[in-house]
Order: sequence, then C-alpha cells, then structure tokens
Amino acid sequence: MIFSSDNWAGAHPAIAQSLVTHADGYASAYGTSELDRKVEKKLSDVFERDVAVFFVGTGTAANSLALASASRAGGVAFCHREAHVTADECGAPEFFTHGSRLKPVDGKHGKMDASRLEVEIRRYPLDNVHGGQPMAVTLTQATESGTVYSLDEIEAIAAVAKAHKLPLHMDGARFANALVSLDATPAEMTWKRGVDLVSFGGTKNGCWCAEALVLFDLSKAHEMHFLRKRSAQLFSKSRFVSAQFDAYLEGDLWLDLARNSNAMARRLADGIAASRTSRLGWPVDANEVFVILKSDVASKLREQGAVFYDWPVPHDLSGSLAANEGLYRLVTSFATKTDDVDRFVAAC
Repeated sequence: MIFSSDNWAGAHPAIAQSLVTHADGYASAYGTSELDRKVEKKLSDVFERDVAVFFVGTGTAANSLALASASRAGGVAFCHREAHVTADECGAPEFFTHGSRLKPVDGKHGKMDASRLEVEIRRYPLDNVHGGQPMAVTLTQATESGTVYSLDEIEAIAAVAKAHKLPLHMDGARFANALVSLDATPAEMTWKRGVDLVSFGGTKNGCWCAEALVLFDLSKAHEMHFLRKRSAQLFSKSRFVSAQFDAYLEGDLWLDLARNSNAMARRLADGIAASRTSRLGWPVDANEVFVILKSDVASKLREQGAVFYDWPVPHDLSGSLAANEGLYRLVTSFATKTDDVDRFVAAC
C-alpha cells in the first residue's frame, strides 16, 4: 500500500531494458548521437510540429531553465500559490534567473484563476521601475492538487499571458496523467492553446531519470543551449536519457502507464468516498488523491503498512477541517495494482 509518491515507483521493464540495450558500444556525446536525434524526432511527432528538445536530469532543472529563458532585470513570474516551482524547488527558479521573483496567484484546487492572474500582472506596470517587470507565466499540469486544467482554462490563461506579451510555460511533471485525463493530444494541450514551452516529465511515470524541456519557438533554442550548459545540465552521455524516452514513447507506452495510474486513483477515490471513516478533499482528475482522515484513523492505516504523506491544507480550504482531522495525499503510479488499492480501502 505504497501511496507516498509516484517517485517511489521503479522503472518500467521496457525502459530498463532500453538502458541495457544502449549501454553497449560507442555513441557521440553531449546530445549529438543518433539516438538523441531519434528521440527529438519522436517528440516533434508527438507534438505535431518541429520542437527543440533539451534533456535534463530533474523537473526542477527543466522548470528553472524555462523561467531563466524568459528572465528580465527585476523579473516577476506568475504561478499558482501552491505550485511546485514556488513551494517545492528550494528557490531554484530564483537562483537560475539571478534573483527574479515568483508571484503567487490564487485559484481553487491548485489552478490559477485567469481573472486573478490579470489582476496580479497589472500590479507590475512596465513604467514602475520600483516594482519590477513581468517576465513569464507558469502553470502546472496536472497541478499539485491533482487537478487538471481544462483546455479552455489553459487557453484563458494563455490569452492573459499573450495580452501582456509574456511566455507561458507548462510544468508537465505529470504531463501524461493530465493528457489521458483530458483525452486530448499533446498539441491540443500545449501550443494549440497558447503554451510556449513545456517541462516534459517521464521520471514520475515509469522512467528511471528522464526529463526534457520542449520549446515550440525554435528561435529560443540557441540561447537555451548555453543556459543548460551553464546550469550543469548538459549530460555527456545523454543517450541514456534518450534511451529511456525512446522506450517511453514507443507504442504509446507512456500513455498506457498514465492510464493505469489514473485508473488506480479513480478506484481509490471511489473506495474512499464510500468509506465511513474518510472523505475526499476535492474531486480527483489524475493520479493524486487528497483525503481527509481523523488523525487516529491515519495512524491505524500506517500501522497496517499504508504509506502516504501528511499534506498542508491549501489556502482555499483553510479552516474547513476539524481539530482532530488531517489532510493526506495518496499518489498512484504505473506500478500500482488493484490489490494495493483494495487493501487500503478495506483497511479504511
């Protein structure tokens, strides 16, 4: 009953085998091998247009480099109040951008509200040198609350960003989970709705260690080469990141793995909703389930072997829990099995 994080799950066998297959022999370094080029072509096919692809080791690196590419003196980037970039990246975006700031934007269940985004951007008029200048908007898909922006919601945020001439970045650490939840194509969820660059995550969905920054504006690629190198994210043996993505994208494996994660989360949510000892914090869209439990119930579940995290109550739910209740996060993965879920529900 391991529901702590999809980062706890291992690598899918096909991805592990691809690493073994490509471990033999020689290949040119620093992203210039045939395999690197093959995966870049695959991602262009996935997104239905030519894209620039930059392999990195972590999602934090991808997000930070994305914002660094938009950096301005006194820069301000806008994100949801509980977004990963502001809550869980130890100041890396600010570090990589040499002191820019992240401005929180409110919205229910982890999603920025487009109208509130407009208000926050207007707090920084370009002629006010004291306040700084807007430089980017970043949204998380799926969000830190496990919710998913609809295509219309993405488009609404993009419209605000474009009106202020700001690039829109998507943190896609759980990109595949959001995609299968919407039953959309990668193109429909990104550039067709106004997204300019994406942190395309594979690590949480069956890869060993594979993240990529995908740029839709090819004119930005030259500068990104230097930003990546300076940030120590240019791997000499990048073919081992490519080997993971090669297997990950082959035959839509990445989507199948996300479908399992989401299906297990839905099964878990249904079981919790039917329980007399627990309730859902909010509806489940992807592979994260947020549950409200009495503290003693949470302790008993852990005594029976369940692993999950305590979670801070979001601002929009502040004051809604009883004194003896807590909010907890349960995350399913490609490796979660029906029996794992059913045992937890029975324990509830």
